[in-house]
Amino acid sequence: MFSGIVEAVGRITHLTPREVGFRLSVAPGNLDLSDVGIGDSIAHNGVCLTVVEKTPDHFCVDVSPETLSCTVGLAEPGPVNLERALRLADRLGGHLVSGHVDGVGNVVRFDPIGDNRLLEIQAPAELAKYIARKGSITVDGVSLTTNSVEDSTFTINLIPHTLEATTLHRLHPGAKVNLEVDLIARYVERMLNPEESN
Repeated sequence: MFSGIVEAVGRITHLTPREVGFRLSVAPGNLDLSDVGIGDSIAHNGVCLTVVEKTPDHFCVDVSPETLSCTVGLAEPGPVNLERALRLADRLGGHLVSGHVDGVGNVVRFDPIGDNRLLEIQAPAELAKYIARKGSITVDGVSLTTNSVEDSTFTINLIPHTLEATTLHRLHPGAKVNLEVDLIARYVERMLNPEESN
């Protein structure tokens, strides 16, 4: 489990083909790797991946074709939002995040409002029922609060700190982002409509 509070912006430095999928080498940026071991989970742009190699200045994770087919931001070198898995004693500054991406959204608007940015995203239609005004959603691994929702389009106000501490300042209309809806919304739907959920 994660909180959606990005700890550092790292960088995928290269991809090594494997028999199935790729091994990603990641420079951790300011992420503290001192307590990270082989087998630990780290979220990369909201995608939970397992550490399989580690040196003092980088770590490696394996990514499968299935993961690459339903996410963005992992198929080429570039910056990634990083967060280590939560410990039971950690503060939950964002919201409960599983690290399992539900779908890929499209950025519709990324407009300056003073030193903030108004981010508008079109989510896949099947995720619309899980997105609520003033609810939680994860965008590229960042826990955010929605301002408004209309059908499957929603808006978010990004403050300067979020823009500085994550990769979200790089967004633009037409960009694609990983989305994970609120975990609690999924469980509520399952309890209310057990025959419809899958």
